[in-house]
Amino acid sequence: MTIEAARRSPVLPDTAAPSADLPLIHPLWVRITHWINALAMFMMIGSGWQIYDASPLFGFLYFPRQLALGEWLAGALLWHFAAMWLLVINGVVYVILGLATGRFRRKLLPIRPRAVADDFLAALRGRLSHDDLTVYNAVQRLLYAGVLLAGAVIVLSGLSIWKPVQFKYLTALFGGYDTARYVHFFAMASIVAFLTIHVTLALIVPKSLRAMIFGR
Repeated sequence: MTIEAARRSPVLPDTAAPSADLPLIHPLWVRITHWINALAMFMMIGSGWQIYDASPLFGFLYFPRQLALGEWLAGALLWHFAAMWLLVINGVVYVILGLATGRFRRKLLPIRPRAVADDFLAALRGRLSHDDLTVYNAVQRLLYAGVLLAGAVIVLSGLSIWKPVQFKYLTALFGGYDTARYVHFFAMASIVAFLTIHVTLALIVPKSLRAMIFGR
């Protein structure tokens, strides 16, 4: 290429869509369910905080109204139940496709304690590589598997709180209505912790965010 031709060639910004020649990291169904789930979780957590403030479990803990969704208890319940159906339906689709396509097996297994410890120490030292986004490191595998489990727990404990008579056996499995509220709260807290780490890493490694938008 001549110097003049090089000057006329467009320079793509760092945020441009990746080339189709790059390997596909996230298929379309993963990207769609991911962003639907992000919206549903934002609605669930925000409205859940408003519901919590109406009947707190801990006397010292309240969530600021600026972070809550619904403005009052009845409004928050409407948001919460609407988001619940979105989360459950989207989650069922995601899990079915993840199992049927073998993505969960390829991406999340195996999870070995030694590998988790090594990758965790490497991350603390800033030596954990993110060059190949097609492969999850051991810490990512553990976190993603853990958030799937937390998602199942928060849905089941939420059902036992919502309909403690109709789902009496499920409520009993959690140790009763009051205990189910604590389980629900700590499952929410674990998901918020995961999201904090997840968003932080997406900002540190922006190409991972582009991959979840464009697939490559």
